[in-house]
Amino acid sequence: MKLYVGNLSYSVNDSTLKELFQPFGNIESARVISDRDSGQSKGFGFVEMADADAQKAMGALNGRDQDGRALKVNEAKPQENRGGGGGFGGGGRNRY
Repeated sequence: MKLYVGNLSYSVNDSTLKELFQPFGNIESARVISDRDSGQSKGFGFVEMADADAQKAMGALNGRDQDGRALKVNEAKPQENRGGGGGFGGGGRNRY
């Protein structure tokens, strides 16, 4: 199961995120999302682990204070297709 972890301190990196979830079971992946230009954390990330372990982690960590912030931990929603590209813009004259 993939978990969304929000309201992270900007000092959290992939390894500290993994350490946070380690007590609840085996972690398949832990990734903090960062800005592509600056490299600065965006304050959220994703953790993948077995369903039962993920449920335990969600119950224990959602709302927990971490570095003065209340964590938000829930099941990640599928990523939306944002489209991107392909448009021809709206350049002035309409042609019928």
